[in-house]
Amino acid sequence: MSRPNHQWRTVRATLEQACDRFARLLTSVPPQTMATRDWTVAETGAHVASIAYLYTAIVRQDGAPHPMPELAAPIASTNVDTVADINDLALRSYSERDPAELDRRLRADIGEILRVTEHLDPATLIPWLGEAHVPLAGVLAHLVNEMHLHGWDIARSGRVSWTIPPREAALFFDLFLIGMIREDHGRLMDTAGPKRSGRIAVRFHSRYTTPATLVLQDGRVSVEESSPRADVHVAFDPPTLNLMLFGRVSRPKAVLTGKITAWGRRPWLLPPFLREVHLPTNRRPRRHYATPTGESAGA
Repeated sequence: MSRPNHQWRTVRATLEQACDRFARLLTSVPPQTMATRDWTVAETGAHVASIAYLYTAIVRQDGAPHPMPELAAPIASTNVDTVADINDLALRSYSERDPAELDRRLRADIGEILRVTEHLDPATLIPWLGEAHVPLAGVLAHLVNEMHLHGWDIARSGRVSWTIPPREAALFFDLFLIGMIREDHGRLMDTAGPKRSGRIAVRFHSRYTTPATLVLQDGRVSVEESSPRADVHVAFDPPTLNLMLFGRVSRPKAVLTGKITAWGRRPWLLPPFLREVHLPTNRRPRRHYATPTGESAGA
């Protein structure tokens, strides 16, 4: 049984639960509170709602029109270094900022996603950012992660409690990240600057995920199904890994708290590996339009 099939029911139930938690949080913190350096709570909610709105179309198999046609071309040509531009464009296109209406729309769109995908194969490949292709189960896991991360932003700004359950966070690694890299990450992970030549193999371990080895070979990353000699082994707590990958928790803090540990025959290769195999943290040096916008880790 494939990994997506094995966890299909889990990710669907988790998406519904995460939506309920996030929507209730969104309406509990004043909307003009700054959730990040540049985004208010209302804008953070609109960012998440815009992704759910987009996903109501991309998960369909009936040729439904793109709900934001102005994003179609930029989405296809983006990579991790330019995802911020997509997020800016999406926020300009998705103008709703009222928390109660965002709550209603988010619940409705996630309900539609679950309805449309109920009888689809979770391994179905969905065209995604940068001409990547992600298994359907991974698309749902990505949306769960968006609510985890941005819920963390909102809760911290409002000084309220927010937990990211490890089993839920693990879905992002198993279904989205590994699923996308195993299938086709297109140009999404192509970054600017020189590429390191040679090979680095990093094996990731967690009690909540299937062990997986990512191999960086001459600037291209892949999943290696069998890796008897990894250069580095990384044991991780899934919530901490996700927060670290998207710039919420620093690498030193993740290591010092014992949530991320590394060992192996060549552990010094982990920093250069992470410089090339990374996800968008997108901290803007300036504002891009009139109303406060900005940090959008996790497009």
